[in-house]
Amino acid sequence: MIVSFISLGCDKNRVNTEQMMALCLQSGMTVQEDCAGSDVVVVNTCGFIDSAKLEAIETILSVAELKAAGRVGKILVTGCLSQRYQAELLEELPEVDGIMGTGSYGDIVSAVEQVAAGQKFSHFADISGPVEELPRVISTPMHYAYLRIAEGCSNRCAYCIIPALRGKYRSRRMEDILTEAKALSDSGVKECIVIAQDITRYGIDLYKEKKLPELLRELCKLDFHWIRLHYLYPDSITDALIDTIASEPKICKYMDIPIQHCNDTILQAMRRRETKAGLHQLFTKLRSRIPGLVLRTTVITGLPYEDEAAFEELCDFLQEEKIQRAGAFPYSPEEGTPAAKMLNRVDSDEAQSRAELVMQLQSQVMDAFNDTRLGTTLEVLCDGFDPQAMAYVGRSYAESPGIDGVIYFTADRDVQSGQFVSVRITGTMDGDLTGEVIETEE
Repeated sequence: MIVSFISLGCDKNRVNTEQMMALCLQSGMTVQEDCAGSDVVVVNTCGFIDSAKLEAIETILSVAELKAAGRVGKILVTGCLSQRYQAELLEELPEVDGIMGTGSYGDIVSAVEQVAAGQKFSHFADISGPVEELPRVISTPMHYAYLRIAEGCSNRCAYCIIPALRGKYRSRRMEDILTEAKALSDSGVKECIVIAQDITRYGIDLYKEKKLPELLRELCKLDFHWIRLHYLYPDSITDALIDTIASEPKICKYMDIPIQHCNDTILQAMRRRETKAGLHQLFTKLRSRIPGLVLRTTVITGLPYEDEAAFEELCDFLQEEKIQRAGAFPYSPEEGTPAAKMLNRVDSDEAQSRAELVMQLQSQVMDAFNDTRLGTTLEVLCDGFDPQAMAYVGRSYAESPGIDGVIYFTADRDVQSGQFVSVRITGTMDGDLTGEVIETEE
């Protein structure tokens, strides 16, 4: 049996794909990267917003063309799109041979076997059940990997469909996380990226208290060089967590804190638990207690109640706070969410233009940040060689893979992927940095 996987959406989804790949390999199947020649193609989808749904459908249809041409056998769709549209998917996409929900990744082997045998497969387990501990194979470059510490979400933001797709928040047991983390570090992973929909909530459901600081201190005992944190909700960032980040040298001074907006009326309508004043106080505190901190956030433009004044308030806030990394996304009304029923809608084209304007303003903040780094020497993790740029490419603590910029650098000697080098920053290029190695070290 030859199986191939296509993973769409976020890095949390990537981990689920890696788990399914491992289970197929353990069963004796062959897992290949190229779809062509596969007995079964598994498409692990995202269904979070309209653009993700469109990408998933287009991907399925492109695989269906290969199927029609006889280049692949069967198509199995997993993940958020199938969880969300259980009844519609098989009916509207007859090219699909089986579907599986987000609570059923552990059933991948039987699913593949059944669709390969010509049986229509449809299975949806409890999405709020205990997190199933599954093996995984790493699909990222071997020097960095994602470590998922929890599943689901219980924040219930009014615009978000994730709790309906992934279930309530469920923390993994700390001993299971640390066992997996040790295996990652033993395999040579240098950068461990801690992820969940909300890592600040870790432990509340299992241990009745927030356990992220303790977990991070344990992770720092392992042989990682960097530990990076993604998705920290602002209202749950405690003094204990701040102290841990500030005091542990392995933890990157980089925090991904999605705020979504700053206008108090919008935040309240969206069931966010912070306020504009609280966000300002938080960012001030973080920067005072964590020297060199780089902040990342995401904002949504065109949310219900976002009039011109509220949008200007958001732009002013971002320019005042000078958050170094930010993404802006137009609001997508998602059926089944409270926000989709709200009045005071913003036209979708206007929401898109506002997102583009935010990114224009944000590029100025990023350029100013990059200018402050000129002439400095940064510790850079090499991600490989870019033949088009004729330079090595890597990242400092301030750049997370796949979402931030990179650093192009030259060297008088070979630099291996996964190696740390000291790079003197000499210039900028389209939002990225350029530099040269002045010394190398493992």
